[in-house]
Amino acid sequence: MQKRMRTLVVWLHVVTSVGWLSQAVALLALVLYGMKTGDDNAFKMARVLDHQVLAFMGAASAFTGMMLSATTPWGYFRHWWVLAKFVITVGQLYIGIFILSDNLEAASHGHVTPWLPVGTAFMISAFSFQTWLSVAKPWGRTPWADPKVKLPTASTKAFVLALVIPAADFVIGVYTASPAPFLMLVTVIAYAIRRAARGRNRSSDASGRGSAARPARRDAAAPSPR
Repeated sequence: MQKRMRTLVVWLHVVTSVGWLSQAVALLALVLYGMKTGDDNAFKMARVLDHQVLAFMGAASAFTGMMLSATTPWGYFRHWWVLAKFVITVGQLYIGIFILSDNLEAASHGHVTPWLPVGTAFMISAFSFQTWLSVAKPWGRTPWADPKVKLPTASTKAFVLALVIPAADFVIGVYTASPAPFLMLVTVIAYAIRRAARGRNRSSDASGRGSAARPARRDAAAPSPR
């Protein structure tokens, strides 16, 4: 059951990531069309697409990706490729929420800025690079990864939670007409803190066992008084 739930979370991450990328491409097409023709309706359609579809896809993709890192031995900061994806994802969310959305709102009222195509093209390029990172997994471990400590895969309940929370946020967003990923944000932060605490405990236990074993080896190697 644990493996099945993990596979479902991976599936949801892939689906929402592809949706995020495809909606970004559609957004760029609408923006370029609106800038070329001067048709404000293109920007209004892009605004609807961004607010109703892309916002949820982006939040769900980021959430499932972070939860997969937190619930498996990969972790957040143990491998360079995972850390790079984490940083890029946070940057994409910032650009999408604080730059693209505001500029789309302004463009739908006739105030078009060059940030729209530039920001959208950056997001598409970042998606392509993240895809390569997921396939190649380059650069090895980070200096913060303790090779003696291997984080275990989380329980089935954690993967079920990673499936239920995006659905709950989607329902809330549809009901309130405001796709704010509140539950996903709280869950990621809370689970990451819990996981980090467990990792520190395991590292301390491993260090303690190593310190206890060293005197035993020295005693065993000491010459016999006889």
